[in-house]
Amino acid sequence: MKSYTTKDIRNVVLLGSSKSGKTTLAEAMLFEGKVIDRRGTVEGKNTVSDNTEFEQTNQKSVYATPLYAEYKGTKINFIDAPGSDDFSGGALSAFKVCEAGVLVLNAQQGVEVGSEIFARYASQYNVPVVIAVNQLDAEKANWDHTRETLGEAFGKKPVICQFPANPGASFDGIIDVLSMKYYKAKDANGAVEVLDIPAQYADQAEELHMELVEKAAEGDDELMEKYFEEMDLSIEEVRRGLTAGMAKGEVMPVFCIAAKNDFGVKALMDFIIDVVPSPLGSIQKTIEGEDVVCTPDGPTSLFIYKTSVEQHLGDVSYFKVMSGTLNEGADLVNPETGNGERLSAIYAVAGAKKEKVSSISAGDIGCVMKLKNGKTDVTLAVAGSEAIEHMKFPDAKYRCAVKASDKNDEAKVGDALNKIAAQDPTITVAYSKELRQTILSGMGEQHINLVKWRVNNEFKLNIEIFAPKVPYRETITKVATAQYRHKKQSGGAGQFGEVHLLVCPYVEGQEAPTTFKIAGKDTVLNMKTSDITDLEWGGKLEFYNCVVGGAIDLGFMPAILKGIKEKMAEGPLTGSYARDIRVYVYDGKMHPVDSKEIAFIIAGRNAFKEAFRNAGPKILEPIYNVDILTPSEYVGPCMSDLNTRRGMIENQEMDGSFTVLHARVPLAELYRYSTVLSSLTGGSATFSMKFADYQPVPGDVQNKLLAEYAAQESDED
Repeated sequence: MKSYTTKDIRNVVLLGSSKSGKTTLAEAMLFEGKVIDRRGTVEGKNTVSDNTEFEQTNQKSVYATPLYAEYKGTKINFIDAPGSDDFSGGALSAFKVCEAGVLVLNAQQGVEVGSEIFARYASQYNVPVVIAVNQLDAEKANWDHTRETLGEAFGKKPVICQFPANPGASFDGIIDVLSMKYYKAKDANGAVEVLDIPAQYADQAEELHMELVEKAAEGDDELMEKYFEEMDLSIEEVRRGLTAGMAKGEVMPVFCIAAKNDFGVKALMDFIIDVVPSPLGSIQKTIEGEDVVCTPDGPTSLFIYKTSVEQHLGDVSYFKVMSGTLNEGADLVNPETGNGERLSAIYAVAGAKKEKVSSISAGDIGCVMKLKNGKTDVTLAVAGSEAIEHMKFPDAKYRCAVKASDKNDEAKVGDALNKIAAQDPTITVAYSKELRQTILSGMGEQHINLVKWRVNNEFKLNIEIFAPKVPYRETITKVATAQYRHKKQSGGAGQFGEVHLLVCPYVEGQEAPTTFKIAGKDTVLNMKTSDITDLEWGGKLEFYNCVVGGAIDLGFMPAILKGIKEKMAEGPLTGSYARDIRVYVYDGKMHPVDSKEIAFIIAGRNAFKEAFRNAGPKILEPIYNVDILTPSEYVGPCMSDLNTRRGMIENQEMDGSFTVLHARVPLAELYRYSTVLSSLTGGSATFSMKFADYQPVPGDVQNKLLAEYAAQESDED
C-alpha cells in the first residue's frame, strides 16, 4: 500500500437508520477501491464490516468498522457506523476523526427517525453531511416521497445533485445535474455509460442545475458576485461553493445510488474526493484549549477513538494521526499520565484486514496492537505535547443491575465488564455502595444485551441482569427532639454518654433558626461551634454545639457528629442516605471515668435516629428530565404512558416534522423505558434523560417502600 499525504486523504462516516444499506454501500466502496475483488452481502454474512459473530447472527451493525478505499490517487477512509440509536456511540466516536458524514437513506422509507437522529448528532458535532439515497432499485422505491421527507426534516439544506430516471425494480439511470450528464447502468458491477440527458428529463435537469448553482453561490461571497454577473458557475466553482456551504452546515448535497448493484457509487466517491475537505489544516482543541493543526510537519500526535479485543490479535487500538507523521517503532507518551508507549508496528485497516505500513501521515486513520495503556479517548504524542480534547457522549438511557450467576465468578465478571466499558465509552459499570449492587448503564436494552452476550460468549461467564434499586434519600419536614443515654458496665472500665439533641429541616438559603420550643418552653440555643458538611451523596448536614455549663466536653463533639453521620449513611426509614438536616446538640451528661468516644458515638447515633423518626420523615426520590423526540402521530400514546409513570409533562414543541415532549419522571418508573417507547412508536421515537433533583414521593408510594423495607429487615432477622 502506498503512503498518502494529508491532502490526498478523505475521512467520512457512513450514517443512517438500520436497513438503509450502509454496509452494502461500504462493500461497493471497498470493491471500487480494490480492497476486495468480490462484494459480500449482509444476507450472506460475508461482508467486511459486519464481521463479528453477533453482527452476523443478528444481521445488523453494532460496531463502527473502519475501512478504506484507494481511489483515483486518494485514500478514502470511511467508518461504517451502526444504524441503531442503542449503538450510537460508534458514530459519535467517528465524528472525532472524520471531516464529513454520508447519510444513507432508504428510498422506500425516506427520512426515518433514525436518519434524523444521526443528522442531528452530526450537526451537534459540526460534521457536514452528504445524503446518499439508496435502494432506488427496490420495488417500492419512492423518489418523490423521499424528496418530500428531505424538505420536512432538513428544510432548504438538501440540494439535489442527482435524481433517478426511473426508480423501482428496473432502475438503471441517474441524471447528474452537476455535470449535466446521464449515467446508465451497464452491469451489476458498477460499469456505467455516460450519455446526454434524455429529452424527457431535460427541463427538470436544467431547473435543478440552476438551483444547485444558486445554492453553491450562496456558500461563497466571491462566487455569489460571479453568479450575479454571469448567472452560471463552472463545475469546479460549484464544487467549491458546496464545500463552503457544507462547512457552514447550510448545504446537504443529495446523491442517488443502488449500492447492491454498485450503481452510482463511483460518482459518490468522486464527489467525496472533489468536495469533502481533506484533513489538511483542520483543527482539534487540546484539553487546555490550544489548537492542534493537522499537518504532516507538526509534532507527532495521535488520538485513539476506538479500542476492541479481536480474536487472534488481542487488544487493538484505532487512531487518527492528528499532527505530524507516525513511523513504526515510534516512542510516544500519554500527556495526561506520562506513561510511555512504543508503537512497534502500525497498520492500515479495512475491517478484519490489517495491512502493515511503515508510516502514516497526519489526517490518516490506522491501528496498532497490544498497547499497554492505549485505551479509547487517549492521546499519544511526542513528549511536551498536550492531550486532545476528550470525546463527548450523551448520558446513558438504560440502567440495570448485574451480578454473576455463580458467586465465585464475581471478580471475573467485574473484570470482564470493566474491559468492555474501556472499549465502549457509552457503557459504564460502577459498584454502588449505597445500593449494594453493580450498576450497568448503556444506550438501550439492545446495547445491554450485547454486553451480556459478550460476557457469555467472549469471557465464558454467566451473568444475571435485573431491575436496579432506586437511590432514594431520606429527610425530615419538622422539628423534633430526642435524648439517648448509653451506659455499659462490664466489670472493668464502663462506657457512659448521654446526648440531648434537636433536629430540623435544612432549607437552602435560609439562616439557621435559634429559637425553638423544647419540653413546652421557648428556648434560645446559642451556637458555640458549628460543622457544615456537603454530603457526598448530595444535600447538607449542619451540626451545631449549643451545650452550656460543660455538660458535654467539647472533645466529645466530633464523636457525636460521627455517630450522626453513620446513621445518615444508613437512613432510619429505608436504609437510604439521609440529607438536608440541621442538628443542635443542646444538653447531655458525662461521667468523669466512663465517658469515652465510643459512648458518645452510640449516644449521638441513637438520639438522632429517634429524633429523625419524630420529625415528619419523608422519602425523596430522584427525578429526571426526560426529552422525547417522536413523530407527531405518537404524541398521544407517549403522553398516556408518561402519565402511568407518574410523569409530569412540562411542555411540548415542534421540531421539524417531530414533536418534542419535555417531562419530569421519577427514576423508579424509567426501567426499560427505551424498550417500551420503541414498542409504542414502532421504533420511530427516541429520548434522552438527565438527573434533575430529588422530590418527596407520594404518600402511598412511601407507605409501600416502608412496608417493603420492614419485610426485608424481617427476612434478614
